Amino acid sequence: MTLLRLENVWKRYGDHDVLRGVDLTVEPHEVVCLIGASGSGKSTLLRCINLLETVDDGAIYLDDREITAFGVDADDVRKRIGMVFQAYNLFPHMTVLENVCLAPRKVHDMSRADAEQQARELLSRFGLADKADAYPDRLSGGQQQRVAIVRALATRPRLMLLDEVTSALDPALVREVLEIIRELRENGMTMILATHEMGFAREIADTVCFLDGGVLLERGTPEQIFTEPREPRTREFLRSLLDARRL
Repeated sequence: MTLLRLENVWKRYGDHDVLRGVDLTVEPHEVVCLIGASGSGKSTLLRCINLLETVDDGAIYLDDREITAFGVDADDVRKRIGMVFQAYNLFPHMTVLENVCLAPRKVHDMSRADAEQQARELLSRFGLADKADAYPDRLSGGQQQRVAIVRALATRPRLMLLDEVTSALDPALVREVLEIIRELRENGMTMILATHEMGFAREIADTVCFLDGGVLLERGTPEQIFTEPREPRTREFLRSLLDARRL
């Protein structure tokens, strides 16, 4: 069964069409990387999937249930979707452990003891066990982003959305975040990533989607997209990255 399906999704801000008729399917355990220039619609697409934005036309289905239908409880949908943003969005007045435990306790009604046990297991799994009692401002950017990913995992999501999760990091810290994403892939997590890390997209993705002006212009395997793109705009985008030595 297809995990996620987008059908003719449109999103407008005033007179500006940010997404224009996007169709996309994501299968269980598939990793989809969204690439494209800034302003192409990648972040908006993720926000629409997580119901942080309301689509103006079309429909989105999760496990064959339309989540964009009138009357759907967005909070209930988000129980099954984890999202990590470019900004870490950790609560500064809470410790790492408290940040990770919050959603399982408040949204999933998990007991404090069970939430803390799960949180400590996740923090240990991703090399953050010694940071459980630290506050976010005592962590590096890479550590904060890793905690943000762990926090999203604590809700046991069916689908993970990652929006440019390395773009705010110093290059020296990017690797530690990408290692977590590699491990998630190896463990079968279904993910959609908006990214400017082309080498990483080529390595990790099952499917790469190129967005241009709100249109999902081309979709294919990493090998096809990065070596034999069909669309002139895809070739132009990749050439610009090559010229800037980012590919």
